[in-house]
Amino acid sequence: MAIGQPNQSTDEETTETEDPDDDIVMSVEDARVQFGMSRGQAWVLNDVSLDVRREEILAVVGESGSGKSMFAAALMDAVEDPGHLSGDVTYYPREDETDDTPSADQIGSYDAVGDDSIDVLGMSEGELSNFRWEEVSMVFQGAMNSFNPTMKIKGHFHETIQAHNAVLEERMEHVRDLFEALHLDPDRVMNSYPHELSGGMKQRALIALALVLEPEVLVMDEPTAALDLLMQRSIISMLRELRDEFELTIVFITHDLPLVAGLSDRIGVMYSFEFIEVGDTRSLLKNAGHPYTRALLRSVPSIDSDIDEMEPIEGARPDPVNIPTGCSFHPRCPIADDRCEIEDPDLVTVDDDHQAACFYSDQARNELSYSLDHGTTEDDR
Repeated sequence: MAIGQPNQSTDEETTETEDPDDDIVMSVEDARVQFGMSRGQAWVLNDVSLDVRREEILAVVGESGSGKSMFAAALMDAVEDPGHLSGDVTYYPREDETDDTPSADQIGSYDAVGDDSIDVLGMSEGELSNFRWEEVSMVFQGAMNSFNPTMKIKGHFHETIQAHNAVLEERMEHVRDLFEALHLDPDRVMNSYPHELSGGMKQRALIALALVLEPEVLVMDEPTAALDLLMQRSIISMLRELRDEFELTIVFITHDLPLVAGLSDRIGVMYSFEFIEVGDTRSLLKNAGHPYTRALLRSVPSIDSDIDEMEPIEGARPDPVNIPTGCSFHPRCPIADDRCEIEDPDLVTVDDDHQAACFYSDQARNELSYSLDHGTTEDDR
């Protein structure tokens, strides 16, 4: 079931409804990623379905090993061997494409082009190489160390532009615009070696590199993990500006839920290699419907609460070779019962544009409290 639109629920079942106002840029349906291991098959993405809306900032949140990075890789068909990705990943080009932004028929002459969509998993390697920079680009975790230390920053941009047969002068003019939007001095940074830049400057230069060919979607995997708090907040603010100025869709992968509270339009919470809650940021933070989301929020330090009120999430994360039956969170859930051990809950409506996969969302909201001093306001976004 795709989770891109608000759903209407009847009792505990959720029925998807179409919203004509939702403009979907990417759709993932029943995506699974498996790795063969000596102990058996490891499922690191488990029947995931999600719609990504055009020009939204979608935060994908969860503990380490929850499947966040695999979801990011699936968007670009970039799962490395020996992993196997199955399901459907579809990209929808803009309907109002201009000469500067190729239409579906022009994008790399993809064999996988449909009437209004592109089958990402049906592309050849050559087509994927173009698609991954020109339509969907990614800033990888730990990417700051990916700059060649013997090459000036401008050399990395020249290589990327020339590899895609783009016009160097035109693209470099766009780079100057990107640098200015990211509060970087174009002349200074372009003529610097990587070691001459701070961590924050290198991270911003990498963001500009990912956007050099003007992709529609920017996927960012833990892009601020190695930065100090002030630089994290600075980059978060710049990402909002980038989204607005360049009409970007941003998928922001992180384990840090408070970090994206003021950034994202929606949050998807992953646990055990699937989405267990997806919703509007304000609604999800203030009215989380899944016990895991509430536990995640309770484990976050709060300015207003005593340190003793922080609670770690008890128990171990699921083993991808031996995922629990029923609700995968039931071994760690304080309100789980026999039903949770047997049945796998569907996503049900918690609020407008907010769903959670729990049989007992009302009970969770009544009994599992958490302190919230990092909620968002309209002015925050």
